[in-house]
Amino acid sequence: MQQSGNTILITGGGSGIGAALAQRFHDLGNTVIVAGRRQAALDATIAGRADMHAMTLDADDAGAITAFAAAVTERFPDLNVLINNAGIMRVESLDTARDLGDAEATIATNLLGPIRMTDALVDHLVARGNGAIVNVTSGLAFVPLVATPTYSATKAALHSYTVSLRAVLSGRVEVIELAPPAVQTELTPGQSTRDGYQPLDAFADEVMALFAQEPTPAELLVQRVHPLRFAERDDRFAAILERLNGQAH
Repeated sequence: MQQSGNTILITGGGSGIGAALAQRFHDLGNTVIVAGRRQAALDATIAGRADMHAMTLDADDAGAITAFAAAVTERFPDLNVLINNAGIMRVESLDTARDLGDAEATIATNLLGPIRMTDALVDHLVARGNGAIVNVTSGLAFVPLVATPTYSATKAALHSYTVSLRAVLSGRVEVIELAPPAVQTELTPGQSTRDGYQPLDAFADEVMALFAQEPTPAELLVQRVHPLRFAERDDRFAAILERLNGQAH
């Protein structure tokens, strides 16, 4: 993926990984649009930065995504990179019947959101000729955190979907997966200062170095996520599953 001269849309760009990547790509000379629910958070991301723009988006609403895609391509016809980053993570208990609202919301945001946004923009990105789609999954796509089962499942599904998308769009749109480890963001309460999680700036530094490789890897994997990503390959799945969930508990 080219490093400058892009027009990049990042969902979930008001905080955490989305905001950090948005600012790093802007520093490289790209026009960046951040999208999310909270206007104030988006405004904080773009404050003082020319050629950064904020647009509100409800990533759970299919109609809103369709309308947003039409609006963003009309306003920014040079849009050529989509980064599907918006996501939520909620703790769920599976051992008793419960309200499934958290599970349904997680599926809507983490899985249906990227599928719908990609569908709404894929024709435009193909026509651009230099397009790229980046889907942000998680190390938990490969070894689940049992306290957040639907989150882990949506990221596993998005990983699989990305593999299919890459095959179908080969030679027309570059398709990249970014699978973070546990990073110090506000994805869950208190996570931004949690010991053992990778500091956000260090994560962003490593990710941008991976983006700069030629060719850009199909999977962007910082060192901390390797044990999860390659647990099956290395015949360590059971051990890492136990260790990951023991630490979380």
